[in-house]
Amino acid sequence: MKINASEIRVGMLLEHKNDLWQVLKTQHVKPGKGGAFAQVEMKNLNKNTKLNERFRSSETVEKASLDERDYNFLYEDERNYFFLNPKSFEQIEIKKDIIGEKGKLLSENLKVSINFYNDTPISVDLPNQVTCKIDTTDVALKGQTVSSSYKPAVLSNGLNIQVPPFIEVGDEIIVDTRNLEYIKKI
Repeated sequence: MKINASEIRVGMLLEHKNDLWQVLKTQHVKPGKGGAFAQVEMKNLNKNTKLNERFRSSETVEKASLDERDYNFLYEDERNYFFLNPKSFEQIEIKKDIIGEKGKLLSENLKVSINFYNDTPISVDLPNQVTCKIDTTDVALKGQTVSSSYKPAVLSNGLNIQVPPFIEVGDEIIVDTRNLEYIKKI
């Protein structure tokens, strides 16, 4: 689908130079002299390289059309995560480097959305919130205010996050998967 360069947003996937690129940063510039343009920083999903490109506002770019399907997480091995389509019972595997650090938030039977481009899985969208258990955390110091101070904690899946002082070892909390931040205690 063709879109104007002024419509490019962070997170979009673009087909550019016969490859697939994810938009990391975009800045729309209107210089005093000449036409407006969009300065776009993109990351290649196949080669893991970056590119800074300048598009005139009148130019059109090809937005990649993705096919989104729901899957359930099954298990992992050293290199891959395995998912099951609940309707067709088709099983697929995705390399750990595609999902990255957020793969630690996957738990058995967790429902996720997988985005496919030409029948190749390119990204996994987790639910916005997941439940995690606190494995270790520091003891809260007296005199700290609840609103202003956070302390480090390690979740049972190995992730390090910041939590309020009243959270203790063994507590279950809800974590935002988009920014890996504490939301609330259960």
